[in-house]
Amino acid sequence: MTDHRPTPDWRPRFALLALIWGSSFLSIKVAVDVLAPVDVAFSRVTLGAAVLVVALAARRQRLPAGRSVWGHLFVIALFGNSIPFLLLAEGETRISSVLAGIWNATTPLLTLVVATFMLPDERPTPRRVAGLLAGFAGVLVVLGPWRSVGGGELAGQLMCLGAAACYGIAFPYTRRFVAARPDSGMALSAGQLMWSSAQLGLATIFIGGAPGKLSLDPVLAMLALGVFGTGFAYILNYAVVRLAGATTASTVTYLVPIVSTALGIAVLGEHLVWNQPVGAAVVLASVAFSEGLIGRRRVAALERAAPRS
Repeated sequence: MTDHRPTPDWRPRFALLALIWGSSFLSIKVAVDVLAPVDVAFSRVTLGAAVLVVALAARRQRLPAGRSVWGHLFVIALFGNSIPFLLLAEGETRISSVLAGIWNATTPLLTLVVATFMLPDERPTPRRVAGLLAGFAGVLVVLGPWRSVGGGELAGQLMCLGAAACYGIAFPYTRRFVAARPDSGMALSAGQLMWSSAQLGLATIFIGGAPGKLSLDPVLAMLALGVFGTGFAYILNYAVVRLAGATTASTVTYLVPIVSTALGIAVLGEHLVWNQPVGAAVVLASVAFSEGLIGRRRVAALERAAPRS
């Protein structure tokens, strides 16, 4: 019997995902006022893991099985969660949430670099090389080397860039070693966050700190960051991938810095320097050009990303 039920609309989920991930930088900024960066990172992955484990139990799904997959998940957790979450939290003790969100927009660019060398089907082409060069010019514009940047601010910016570089390693690694497995995306994500909880839990023993005076704001910020930004967001993301395709889902990256910038300015009273949004726009445009999202291959790229019936 043919199922005539309408396909759910992916766009509300996509918009909610952009809002959740874009607001994560605001939550980090509020949380690091009273918590050590490593404690912020540990709390968010632990809460996120709990959400996914509960969701798995509700759907009667199991965690991945086998030493090999858990070994790969260890690496993905390290570069996809533990190190970047720690770097972002530490970086936001030195720079604004607005600037941290903008640096996160370099993730697709750095992913392209790593994928070019790690994935056999991602060979360099003239179009891709041109896009990468333009993208790194955009990174320099964001950094603003012509301005007098203090040591603390420069360190914070480099930490957030380092977090994006870690994501750039994690995504191609996931595609090469884990994506083809029969396990559900939620099960793999749960295992990944469980490993990250263990990694950061160990780190808190050595570099954790005593929390400052807790108030309602940082507590709510951590709940939002862990339950929604690191738990529920994974569920939303895989729903969008399933309904709209991977390429469409990945374009949420273009909206995240817009949300983080708007919230940082409206809620925290932060400000922008002209070169920061200009550089971010150059980076995102260069990635779109490299991937064929703009130009003659846009239609073909979207057709490849469409889900198959």
